Amino acid sequence: MAELAMNKTQSEFRKGFQSGVSIAIGYAPVALTFGLLAKTTGLSFGETVLMSLIVYAGASQYISLSLLTLGTGIFEIILTTFIVNIRHFLMSAALNEKCEEDQLVNKAVYSFGITDETFSVAAMRDDTVTTGYMFGLNLISYMSWVICSGIGFLLGASLPQTLQESMSIALYAMFIGLLVPSMKKSVKVVCLAALAACFNTIFSLTNALSTGWAIVIATLLSAVIIELMEGVKNKQRGSKGEK
Repeated sequence: MAELAMNKTQSEFRKGFQSGVSIAIGYAPVALTFGLLAKTTGLSFGETVLMSLIVYAGASQYISLSLLTLGTGIFEIILTTFIVNIRHFLMSAALNEKCEEDQLVNKAVYSFGITDETFSVAAMRDDTVTTGYMFGLNLISYMSWVICSGIGFLLGASLPQTLQESMSIALYAMFIGLLVPSMKKSVKVVCLAALAACFNTIFSLTNALSTGWAIVIATLLSAVIIELMEGVKNKQRGSKGEK
């Protein structure tokens, strides 16, 4: 029985590993870019790899680089990262309903590796998601992100100093590249981005808040306002529907 259970676990791990290959390939160029930008931002090789090992959150790591460049304090960076990644509470809760029952420690370990992409792949699986499958899926994705981050840093170190310094503008180009596709699909995202930009500009010009807190408060205020407006809008639609 123990041998059968071991074979089943290995089989599930292999399936998860194979399912994660496409994610690993997709992560490679993004992680390479992160490593390159981390070098130009001033991080050491160890700091770059350690951030990918511990944080392991693409958007949050890019935001952290931007905030570090602006001289933002540690607490503001942590809070901003928490806000950006708060969706992981929902993803983990939803995936927990689909996963097999297992020891809490195993769930805690593989939940660290849950990203938007691994969540999508696991959630779309027809069968019950096993622990072995999650470990295989997360491991190859995690390895790709960490290793390619380090390679990106080494590639950045080989570039001429002037080119390294000019690469800092690529960070803003990356944010624009992430934002524009979402803006095309949703007017809500356009309003959210515009409102957050307005709040941040006001806070910055008036020196009411430091750079880090201006970003955090602008993000929270715009999200709350847009959601309140959305709620009022849906309530009005519901009232009209009842009539």
